[in-house]
Amino acid sequence: MSSLALRGPAWVTIRQYRRTLWLAGALAVLALAVVGGLRIWAAQEPMPVQGGVWVSSPDNDGYLKLRVIMEYVSFAAIALPGVVAAVVAGPMVAREYESGTYQLSLTQSVSPADWLRSKLTVATGVAVLAMLAVMGVFWFGRAGIRDGWDYHWGQSGTYTATGVTAFAYVLAAVAVGALVGQLVHRTLLAMAAAGLVVGALSTAFNAYRWSILPTERASGPLVADSSFTPPGDHLYMDSGVLTSSGTPFDQSICWRQVNSVPGVDADPGLWEKAQNQCYAEHDVTRQFLDYHPSSHFWPTQLIESGIVLALAALALFAAFRVLRARHP
Repeated sequence: MSSLALRGPAWVTIRQYRRTLWLAGALAVLALAVVGGLRIWAAQEPMPVQGGVWVSSPDNDGYLKLRVIMEYVSFAAIALPGVVAAVVAGPMVAREYESGTYQLSLTQSVSPADWLRSKLTVATGVAVLAMLAVMGVFWFGRAGIRDGWDYHWGQSGTYTATGVTAFAYVLAAVAVGALVGQLVHRTLLAMAAAGLVVGALSTAFNAYRWSILPTERASGPLVADSSFTPPGDHLYMDSGVLTSSGTPFDQSICWRQVNSVPGVDADPGLWEKAQNQCYAEHDVTRQFLDYHPSSHFWPTQLIESGIVLALAALALFAAFRVLRARHP
């Protein structure tokens, strides 16, 4: 058994943060227990099927509470990398410099690179296990959610908690935390800076990840009821109308023209007639919808993960370069 025990600086790091690790484990077990209990509670109330879709009763308190808890779990998947970055940058690295305790470690036949490497190894292992726990709780709870657009694969919480980008982000968080901790030797300031950097990275991808791959376009005839749906599971991106040549047309032109017609507000038939007349004047003949099919989920996940891991590698390289520069 002694051969399996942690030794050296990694063992010291585990000992330093054992209470935090126990707390994290307790939170994971508590979340799993709460979600499991709510699933059992929700199952006590039958859920009827309407149009082939499970519909929950508004009186099913267990199901409603399960949905609320799942929102917190999906948020935890998004927020965890920021927390990891803050912990690595602040308590694990910056505080060592701020208090001077890192000098004691360097006197124990431990090189500066080994000192930092041991901390990042422990942080990486714990961060990956924490993300696995969050994703496991999400998958377990999601199996009890029968409806809801907010659990669609394109939503940010579900996207993060069901793919591989979550692991890329926690690895990037460890690397960013190491770099910020080397540059900022004040615990609270380092925590804030690292959290902001990882938060900005996550926010940027949340805003632009669905621009990585080109959308697909479905089009149909221009009819009074402009709602139509492309085949298969998809993520809606944009919609509009097209001229006969296939060029998108700016609908605000017709909206302004129709709104200038007297009495159009009181007569829906007149509004529709004026709109159709405007479309005819501008040769508008079809409508379109731009979307991402479900097949774009994993390519987007892999491309985003690759970019984030490349940034993580750069941050980690910079962290060790800074360390060598200050402790040759």
